[in-house]
Amino acid sequence: MLLRFLPWRFLIKRAARAYGVIDPATVLARVRRFSQPSEVQEPIELLRAGIVFQARGLINTRAIQYNLDWVWPNWVERQFNPSDLSFIPRAFSATHVNLTQRNWSAVGQPNLPLYPLVDPRGLFTPLYNGWSIDFWIIPSCGEDVLLPSKEKTVLQRYEFENNLSVLTRSERPGLNLETSAYLSVENGGPEACVHIKGLADRKGWLCVSLRPYNPEGIQFIEKIAYDPAGPCFWVDARTPVYFDRPPDRLAFSNYEEGDVFNRLEETDHENKITCHVGLATSAALFALEPGRESRAEIRIPLAKELKRAFPHFDSEAVSWPMALRDSARLDIPDKRIQYLFDCAVRTLVLLSPHDIFPGPFGYRRFWFRDACLMLSALMTLGLLERSKHILDKFPGRQKRNGFFLSQEGEWDSNGQVLWIMDRFQSLTGQDLPEEWLKSVIKGANWIIGKRMRRPGRERLGGLLPAGFSAEHLGPNDYYYWDDFWGTAGLRAAGRLAGLAGLEKERHRFTTEADDFLKAIFSSIEAIPENKSKGAIPAAPYRRMDSGAVGSMVADWPLKLTAPNDQRVARTLAFLMEHCFHRRGFFQDMIHSGINIYLTLGLAQTLLRFGDDRYRTLIEASAGLASPTGQWPEAIHPFSGGGCMGDGQHGWAAAEWVWMIRNMFVREEGGLLIIGSGIFPQWIEPGVPLSFGPTPTPYGPIAVFLTPEGQELEVRIEAKWRERPPTMEALVRGYEHRLLPEHGDRITLRRIAQ
Repeated sequence: MLLRFLPWRFLIKRAARAYGVIDPATVLARVRRFSQPSEVQEPIELLRAGIVFQARGLINTRAIQYNLDWVWPNWVERQFNPSDLSFIPRAFSATHVNLTQRNWSAVGQPNLPLYPLVDPRGLFTPLYNGWSIDFWIIPSCGEDVLLPSKEKTVLQRYEFENNLSVLTRSERPGLNLETSAYLSVENGGPEACVHIKGLADRKGWLCVSLRPYNPEGIQFIEKIAYDPAGPCFWVDARTPVYFDRPPDRLAFSNYEEGDVFNRLEETDHENKITCHVGLATSAALFALEPGRESRAEIRIPLAKELKRAFPHFDSEAVSWPMALRDSARLDIPDKRIQYLFDCAVRTLVLLSPHDIFPGPFGYRRFWFRDACLMLSALMTLGLLERSKHILDKFPGRQKRNGFFLSQEGEWDSNGQVLWIMDRFQSLTGQDLPEEWLKSVIKGANWIIGKRMRRPGRERLGGLLPAGFSAEHLGPNDYYYWDDFWGTAGLRAAGRLAGLAGLEKERHRFTTEADDFLKAIFSSIEAIPENKSKGAIPAAPYRRMDSGAVGSMVADWPLKLTAPNDQRVARTLAFLMEHCFHRRGFFQDMIHSGINIYLTLGLAQTLLRFGDDRYRTLIEASAGLASPTGQWPEAIHPFSGGGCMGDGQHGWAAAEWVWMIRNMFVREEGGLLIIGSGIFPQWIEPGVPLSFGPTPTPYGPIAVFLTPEGQELEVRIEAKWRERPPTMEALVRGYEHRLLPEHGDRITLRRIAQ
């Protein structure tokens, strides 16, 4: 406790002067001048995560560049290759981290928070943040070897039949390798599994190699031992890697001797290895006969991993067919978009076992912001029980003062939680549980209490204080993103209080929401025209830049502004003119990459505006997806690989699901609008299209479109909670018509072009 009273700043200055180094306190003070004054400068959670990330980068610096004769993961093979678009010079980089190929795909089971990873070349990482296993074909006579991480192209995709698996195929002349990675629960406990097939036109070896790294970089292995009773490798005397049959040969190496890849022809190996550096490698080799396929299987038990990471976890896995039984289904002739939708649905289910995670690796943690937006997509799929199970935990995460804390110094989460709870009630028609309602009232009162009543500066009256932006809209500032979410949260709380008969709270929250929105637009109007360009910057004292994408939340998904609102339209126009690359939104702040989740949010605004350019953004997003139908948080403009965040971004998957749903049916001003986003090229004679059932505020609905000649039949199947809503069919290229009040179908005629 006494440490708090020590004159740390003075001591640091004296120490810096004594050793002749720059004073870090002075530097930090200078850095903070770029931000608006705020309660919290840097959330400790992000500082911790950043330190861990850069610590691995420092280890990578020592391990990789001096040992380029090793077989490294694909991101290293490309990022350290001067002939590759992913190449990055390293001269003044204190740490070497994956900035160009942040792509991976998780396998798993619904309801289990276990995510074995497969990288773009089939490298398998069974444990969270652990070591990996690679698969090679080695001809006996020293000819060309098949090392997938060094191949320019492989075939890879998600497979959905019964389980979720990643299939990877690679080949060279006369050599073929195929792996199928998945998570099994059939033997009484979870196991990470890989089926391996090898085929060669000459004698050789199918090789299974333990590697001391993963898609982020080095992950130490100090000891490997072979146990013939398994048969298995024991890694650091903790984790077994079981084989379905004994290998025909074994090889081991440590850092001093180099990569085991360079010692495969040696025959005097012991059955174990120790490496004090932590870069032990091993290989199990299975003989390949010319023209005869060789198969092997590995299994890694994960029960201890589950207990270690989630000691109180008590859910049981369910099968994929069972988990998706009530999910909305898409049926369109566009195979690419269909595949991406199916992948996105499974990503959302995979990442929502008991909590909801934005990603399976770097983002395997909880944030309210990502959780709320991913939950909204789960709800549109009809996975309402799954969503409720997660929402039930939200009140327990709330602070006593009403704050839903994701990270200290961020102010958007309260609005997001109130909005998603209101969304759940609207889509289900259910009364809110008492605990939820108490939480809503506390959360709304926190927003009201947090608003600045006498800020002492113009343009700030009634807004939230300056805060940290984990959305990377810029340095700490008075972000309109936070304010718009706060307004939407108060509106939601007002509606929920009214439904519960709490008239006093309903009136207070609704009045505050109206006043909040008025304060926001008064602030925006006060920004000089030469800064705002008639649009909405990220914050009151900011010029227009890519951070203004945060202000677009006023239109989508919050709908605080009307369709075609002029300030929103000018903001959108600025972003599309100045902040797009390869037809996607390019976030200059931190990410320095193309953001699919933000691109699709802008596509929603274009759809709402009736602007056909939404199709361009959807097609661009589809083109930037990985072969396994995934998007990293940000995409490198040249390499096309991930350059920021998790390689399998749950928020991006959510936006894709939400986008496809709204193309078939969306809510607008008391209407249900049917088919307004259907691509004209999807409409082919005799080829039906459908989506659903999906919840709406009026009840679940499924939409079916059947083209015949110059006509298009629009049919709905719905279970209305009360009287049917007004529905309008707005399919592009066809006449626009209201559906009959008590009918379930209508025929549209094609409009002559």
